[in-house]
Amino acid sequence: MKAILNHLFEHKTFTRQQSKEILINISQGKYNNSQMAAFMTAYCMRSITVDELEGFRDAMLDLCLPVEIEADDLIDLCGTGGDGKDTFNISTLASFVVAGAGYHVAKHGNYGVSSGCGSSNVMEYLGYKFTNDVDELKRNMERSGICFLHAPLFHPAMKTVAPIRRELAVKTFFNMLGPMVNPAKPKNQLVGVYNLELARLYAYLYQKSSTNYTILNALDGYDEVSLTCDFKTFSAQGEQINTLENLGFEKISPSDIAGGQSIGESAEIFVNVLTGRGTDAQQNVVLCNAALAIRTIKPETTFADCYYEAEESLLSQQALKSFKSLINAN
Repeated sequence: MKAILNHLFEHKTFTRQQSKEILINISQGKYNNSQMAAFMTAYCMRSITVDELEGFRDAMLDLCLPVEIEADDLIDLCGTGGDGKDTFNISTLASFVVAGAGYHVAKHGNYGVSSGCGSSNVMEYLGYKFTNDVDELKRNMERSGICFLHAPLFHPAMKTVAPIRRELAVKTFFNMLGPMVNPAKPKNQLVGVYNLELARLYAYLYQKSSTNYTILNALDGYDEVSLTCDFKTFSAQGEQINTLENLGFEKISPSDIAGGQSIGESAEIFVNVLTGRGTDAQQNVVLCNAALAIRTIKPETTFADCYYEAEESLLSQQALKSFKSLINAN
């Protein structure tokens, strides 16, 4: 590790293979906590390169417990986190809306690190018991249209660094990796990232894959469609600025989509939205993200048509039904 840290201190980058080896060594416990904390801190003082991101991703996927779910419409809605915005659990709610609309969702999630309440926090609070039993996950998918993959149960490296990430409480390169290393390897992905530089790195990597993808970044730094500003998307159809005006929405305030002060408060917002008691702003933000996910699966459809599908799922309580089915399956 001393040589690796000196490499970083000299502002040098790593090759794809070097990055892969570093992450494999982390997952195998070859470094102590102080060394790993130093590496994660020093590393995030500069920008990640494409080769490094690829190498880290390769290691995570090689080491993960795979989950094989056959579905052409399988999708994950996952943000990098690390945007420092502390919103309510938008992508997790949108996942249930997409499942309620009849699609298959493999939601990859984790505890919040740089935010107060990640997807795993709220799911656990509401009664979901994490599992990496592949047969159980497949049964969840059959019953509910969705399964939840708690990242540390599938990725040895994430489990190893979890205590250090909690203590650091800032975004690290593991935030960047989360959406790219879903063990179900869904054919469709909606990926939210916290800045345009990372969005372009992601776009470069996804262009080389067979995945249907939409990478999005709100221009004021959210890793999701926030409706606080216009947002940029990258997909096989190209790079595009999406304006609120063209989508038919008015700009909202960041306070309209703030999360709770505790996991309990965040869970209350979560349940309120699912049961139709959320605010208009909360509902619209969830539906916009769900619509973008549906459009990722069906790029030939309009955003408006996808929004109506998402709205029907929420208002008819199909999204709620999907959620209850998943929780009760435990």
